Amino acid sequence: MNKIQSTLPQKLVLVGGCFDLLHYGHIQYLNKAREEGDYLIVALEPDQSVQSRKKKTPFHTQDQRAYNLKSLSSVDLVVLLPVLKTYEDYLGLVKAIKPTVIAITPDNPQRENLLKQAREVGAEVKTVAPFIEGLSSTTLKKYLMKDIDDRTFCSSSHLY
Repeated sequence: MNKIQSTLPQKLVLVGGCFDLLHYGHIQYLNKAREEGDYLIVALEPDQSVQSRKKKTPFHTQDQRAYNLKSLSSVDLVVLLPVLKTYEDYLGLVKAIKPTVIAITPDNPQRENLLKQAREVGAEVKTVAPFIEGLSSTTLKKYLMKDIDDRTFCSSSHLY
């Protein structure tokens, strides 16, 4: 990671997550995060962590999710995370990357931990992209599996 760090632009932005069933909300979040700096790094959770935290297997594998993310013009680098379990594990990652900005969504469940980690490395935490009610990978998966009414999903203001 140090070799990568030494060749990167000055203002690094770090985001993290699962990014399964990539959708409009994810893309908006990543685009807004990229606007905060010169280089966007996505720390991508492994399948085992997604399974453990969300109590469900991701639709796409970590490699497939990384491919999808790397295909976006806003994403410069995807880091395939190993299973990280403790605050210290994640802090080690943040220290290795040394971001200038850690970009989060308004509903990020790790907000407090990320604020502490940012202080440790002199980074700033910025909330980017608004939360879009009713738009999530879970909702999309249910829609695709026909577990929710078409009218509920299709009437949402985020569809064009």
